[in-house]
Order: sequence, then structure tokens, then C-alpha cells
Amino acid sequence: MDNITRNKTIKLIGISEVEIKKSLQDIIEDSDIDIDIKSFDSKNYIILTASADTEERAKDIIKPVAKEIKKRFGNYIYSTKEKVSLEMSVVNLLEKYELTISTAESCTGGLLAGRLINVPGVSDVYKEGFITYTNKAKRKTLGVSKATLKKYGAVSTQTAKEMAFGAVLEADTDVSISVTGIAGPDGGTDEKPVGLVYIGVCIRDSVVVEEFRFTGDRANIREQTVISALGLLRKCILDHFS
Repeated sequence: MDNITRNKTIKLIGISEVEIKKSLQDIIEDSDIDIDIKSFDSKNYIILTASADTEERAKDIIKPVAKEIKKRFGNYIYSTKEKVSLEMSVVNLLEKYELTISTAESCTGGLLAGRLINVPGVSDVYKEGFITYTNKAKRKTLGVSKATLKKYGAVSTQTAKEMAFGAVLEADTDVSISVTGIAGPDGGTDEKPVGLVYIGVCIRDSVVVEEFRFTGDRANIREQTVISALGLLRKCILDHFS
């Protein structure tokens, strides 16, 4: 009888492929199953594969290894189910903690809002989105101060912070997420190169801003920004409420 092969995928965000490999080194060396790590934009998948004479036996081989991986990576894991996407996991968290959300975007131009709105049932949590591409729009719509824009520029920690605050106030939500950056191919400088992005998350008067430096073409940078924004949003919700 031919062996039956089964696999399980564990999806992670907010941790690098190098860190994952280092943490799994002992399991990779000692385990009877195949462990493959694949990167997709800013996400990482750990794929566990086992073969046995029955499907149940193959699943039993995978189970303890998957359990240990879940223990090691904790909140970095956003799903172990094939059909659950990162945006679904974020919406599930918003629903769990009964949080409403708004978005404030510059370089992503609505991609982040669109990704969230792809999730069925998101109308229970998503209230409003702002695309503030110009400095004037950031000032007029979100209340980013002229002094902040003049001193630090549109692509800065300070602007991302004020955008996030502005979205919460304007939309009257519990949570907001802001994005400002340089997607290219033009507009970069030595100080602020193409791929520099600031993402802010505001949860009930507290704002966290992180700096990211992405590579690739315009479309790829914008896609990585959306994924990283969802990852940071998820992390902030878990840090704040769990």
C-alpha cells in the first residue's frame, strides 16, 4: 500500500524567516517530518509534511510537532487554517473585543481599507476610511498640523501618529491604523529612500508607530505595507487586550 502524505500550514506575521529557522533548528534536525519555511511578502508559512500508511497516522505524526511550534511562536501565529487569511484574523480580533476601526492611508491609497472590507461581516467593525494623499488632505481631513509636516515631513513617525489620532477622532472609532510612506519609483532621497514607510496604530488614546523599509517595485512595496499594517494592528490589539 502506498503511503498517504498529509501537511499542515502554520501562518506567521511579525517574525523573520531567519528567526523562525533559528528557533526551529532542533526540531528540523530531530523530527521525522519534513519542515519547510516559505516567505510570502511580509508573512511566513511553516509547512509540516508527514507520510504514513493511513491518513490518521500521518496526522498523528504532525500533531505533536505542530503543538510545539504553536508553543514557541505564540502570538506570531495568526492562523493554522488554510482558508483563514491575515485580514480575517484581524477582523476576528476586532469582533472578539468589540472594537470599531477606521483607516488613514497615504501611499497605499485605499488598499488597506479594501483588504479589510474583503472580509465578510466586516461591517460590524469597520466604520470609515480616509485617503489623504497630499499634505493638504492630511491637514484638512485628519488634523495633521502644518508645523509637523513642515518640520518632519509627510513621511515621518510624527505624521503617522497624528494621522492615526485624527482618524480615531474623525470617525469616532476605538481603533485606527495609519500609513504614510514612499512607494516609488520616484520621491526618495538619501535620508528618506523609496520603501520607507511609517505605520501607526491608535487604540483608545495610545499610539504605536513603527518604521519599515521595504524593497521592490511600487506595487510590491504597497502590498508589503498593507500586510505589515495588518500585522502591526493585530499585534497591538493582542498586546492591549489579551
